[in-house]
Amino acid sequence: MPTQQGSPTVRRLRLGQELRLLRERGKLTGAKAARELGWSASKVSRIEAAKTMPSADDIKAMGKLYRVDGEKLDELFGLLRDAEQRGWWEDYEDALPEEYTRFLGLEAEATSQRSWEPQIVPGLLQTEDYAREVILASRGIARITHSGVRSRVEARLDRQRRVLHRPHPCALTVVLDESALTRRFGEPSVMREQMEHLLEISLMPHVNIHVLTLDALHPVNTSAFIHLKFRDFDDVVYLEQLYTANFVEDLERVAGYEAAFGHIRSEALDEDESRVLIQRKAMLWRR
Repeated sequence: MPTQQGSPTVRRLRLGQELRLLRERGKLTGAKAARELGWSASKVSRIEAAKTMPSADDIKAMGKLYRVDGEKLDELFGLLRDAEQRGWWEDYEDALPEEYTRFLGLEAEATSQRSWEPQIVPGLLQTEDYAREVILASRGIARITHSGVRSRVEARLDRQRRVLHRPHPCALTVVLDESALTRRFGEPSVMREQMEHLLEISLMPHVNIHVLTLDALHPVNTSAFIHLKFRDFDDVVYLEQLYTANFVEDLERVAGYEAAFGHIRSEALDEDESRVLIQRKAMLWRR
């Protein structure tokens, strides 16, 4: 199937969400709907959670049970067609963790992205050489092959092109801890190039880069996270760990991360001050 610009991941989630809402409006429990359809309760649950793709016949059966009109049924079939498309990230799925490919699918349709990174330059802002060195640094623990390193670097660069340079890019706000600018990956020339790249990319109209200095008040003790916002879907927070990743979807907890980012951002330098600091770090890496 052809790769599309939108996100089949988001379409799958929206389809499941729409089917759940239609069932609830019909005052049916998942178990009751399953009995009426002659299915297992787990099938209904998995379809609504976007863990199983429904067939066209499944959509017809659910639409009939939920008394869906023709216009709404056409909308559901449209979501199904989009959900069956292939996302660009699926070209790299053999080299990337499953949770990360799900994140890429969500990111592809986010309208804004806010990222806090206390340790390294985030993947969207990395140069090719810096990205390679970051991946190599964890190779002994994650047991990534030579070809796996190459595939991950290619995926990272492809992600940058598709997120930062697409026709209607999402608004990106990043807060970096100052230590991320001084922690060396590779030769000093790699770090210097990375600092210069940060300066260049910070001038893009939809990108805002801020630095939290080492002597600033650190208002929230939390590890890295990415907060994604969507036009017609609930916000999601992505948390990446050493061997796995988690998605925060509970609205109250997502709001907590949103507040945490606001606190961190309030203590960071503004954009112009951040550029001055990054420029100073670039000059230090010339030595």
